Amino acid sequence: MAAMKLLAGNSNRPLAEAIAAHLGVPLCRAQVRRFADQEIWVEILENVRGQDTFVIQSTSAPANDHLMELLIMVDALRRASARRITAVIPYFGYARQDRKQGPRTPISAKLVSNLITRAGADRVLTVDLHAGQVQGFFDIPTDNLFAAPVIVADIKSHLDLKNVMVVSPDVGGVVRARALAKRIDAPLAIVDKRRERAGESEVMNIIGDVDGHNCILIDDIVDSGGTLVNAAEALLKRGATEVVAYITHGVLSAGAVARIASSTLKQLVITDSIQPTEAVRVSSNIRVLSIAPLMAEAIKRTAAEQSVSTLFY
Repeated sequence: MAAMKLLAGNSNRPLAEAIAAHLGVPLCRAQVRRFADQEIWVEILENVRGQDTFVIQSTSAPANDHLMELLIMVDALRRASARRITAVIPYFGYARQDRKQGPRTPISAKLVSNLITRAGADRVLTVDLHAGQVQGFFDIPTDNLFAAPVIVADIKSHLDLKNVMVVSPDVGGVVRARALAKRIDAPLAIVDKRRERAGESEVMNIIGDVDGHNCILIDDIVDSGGTLVNAAEALLKRGATEVVAYITHGVLSAGAVARIASSTLKQLVITDSIQPTEAVRVSSNIRVLSIAPLMAEAIKRTAAEQSVSTLFY
């Protein structure tokens, strides 16, 4: 632990401070500033030569600014002769662009992976990648942590498990939903939807009998909130008693908080992988869980060359 240095960018300072508190290691003194034209400038104010360094930075909004902060901080550490540089990215942006969606479109997740690697990162630590195959886009070791232990603990402390049903909001999230259903010994249902364009979705059918159940929607990202709102309405029409949602990354773009507040969704629970906005903090039906203890333990095990996967199995 004495040879460990934790650095934080500007994307989610409260989470970085919470991780540091759990580890009992102060954040390394560093300046991340901008010139008048918004060009990013970084200076590490402590000696990091030969140190095991961890840069804590989500690529949340503004995504491009925070990504550049991460890249420049990694470069600064590499040029300062840090022994190992781990990019700790609670929310890995651009992960939704993991394949070509059509002709002449990019695979931006691979591009961002290459940028982080070429900047000088030796390994990556992230949480609930949108698509598991993004791990393979990196040419360096990558640990994809799961928020499931934090979510399961909260479900067990807040919900009566006798009558719950786990619901995947789309076919692509079935594996994640099935894993949660297995952990809490609950049945599984699936929302069959058709997405006409990005940010818009139409629920088509519910696969499974949700009548009389308290439904738990589980997903990795909530952006506009349209999918959750539509799914909650469809589940209640099919006889569900109530609907709550557990989502790892609360992107919650413009209008999403208001949309969720006025919906039939009883509660949305997100983690602090993305720093909550003031609108989220004051919302009556959005609650935030901290993943700081989970990430702190993963960082501690990485520094000690211990298994990270045993946190989840």
